[in-house]
Amino acid sequence: MSARAEQLLAALVAEAAIGYPAWLYGAIGHPVSWIGAAIAGMDRGWNRGGRWRRKLSGVLLLGAIVGIAGGLGWAITWLAGDGWGIAVLILVATTGLAQRSLYDHVAAVARPLLAGDLAVARVAVSAIVGRDTAGLDEGGVAVAAIESLAESFCDGVVAPAFWFLVAGLPGLLVCKAVNTADSMIGHRDERHGDFGWAAARTDDLVMLVPARLSGLLVALAGGGGLATMWRDAGKHASPNGGWPEAAMAGALGRQLGGPVTYAGEPASRARLGAGPQPVAADLGRALAIYRRACLLLWVIVGGVAWLL
Repeated sequence: MSARAEQLLAALVAEAAIGYPAWLYGAIGHPVSWIGAAIAGMDRGWNRGGRWRRKLSGVLLLGAIVGIAGGLGWAITWLAGDGWGIAVLILVATTGLAQRSLYDHVAAVARPLLAGDLAVARVAVSAIVGRDTAGLDEGGVAVAAIESLAESFCDGVVAPAFWFLVAGLPGLLVCKAVNTADSMIGHRDERHGDFGWAAARTDDLVMLVPARLSGLLVALAGGGGLATMWRDAGKHASPNGGWPEAAMAGALGRQLGGPVTYAGEPASRARLGAGPQPVAADLGRALAIYRRACLLLWVIVGGVAWLL
C-alpha cells in the first residue's frame, strides 16, 4: 500500500503540473478516447435483438473492456518491476487522472462568464455537459459548470486515485473503463436501457466509496456543506452524483439542480442546497474549493504513504 501511495502521489503531482499535452492528444488521442472508440464500435455491432440479448451483449462488452484495461494495467505493472520502469507506470497513471484538464475546462467557462460574454461561456460549457446550453442564462451556465466540476472531481480524480490505492494501475484503468462505458451507454433510454444496464450498475458500485469521499473532501475544502450533503445527496437521480454536488452546493451556499433540457426534452431534477442560484463569481469560488480539495487528496495520499 505504501508503494502504491507513493506512486499515486507522484502521479497526482505530475498530472496537475503537466496534464495531458495537447500535441500528444492530437497525435495519438487519449487512452479514454481509445476505450470510447472500442465501446462505440461494440455499441454499433452488438446492440441489437431482444431485451435479454441486449443485456447479455452489454455484459460481454463490459467484460471485454474490463479485461483489456485490467490486463494492460497488470502487464505494465509487471514489466515496470522495481526499477526505472516505475516512472513509466506513474506516467501511465497520470492519463487516468483529470485534475488539470477538469480545472482548465471549467476555467474556460468561468473566464468569459465573468467578463459578461454569455455566448462564449455557453459554447465552453457545452463541451463538459450533456444538457442543452444554447438558452442558458448566467445562472444556468454557472449551475452546469459547477455541477460538472463537482461530479467530475469524483469520476476523474477521486475514483481513479482510490482504485489505484486499492488495486494499483489495473484498478485505475478498470475504473476509467467502467466509467467511460457508463457515460457512453449507461443511459435509461430505448437504445441503451438494456445494453448499458451492466455498465451503469457496475459504475454505481465502482463510484460508491469515491463519491462519498469526494463529497467529504469538497465540504472540508469549502469550510461547510456536510449538513447539506447528508440532507440532499439522496435526492439526486444518481446514487452517487448527489454527494459531491450537494457538498459543493452547501459549501457555496447556493442551490444546484433544477429542471434542464436534453435534446429539446425537458428533464425534472431535484434541487440541491439552499439559497439563490449561482452567479459567475460563484464559479470562481467553486474552482478555489476544487483546488483545495485536490490538495487535501494529496495530503491524504501522502499520509497513507508515510504511515503504511
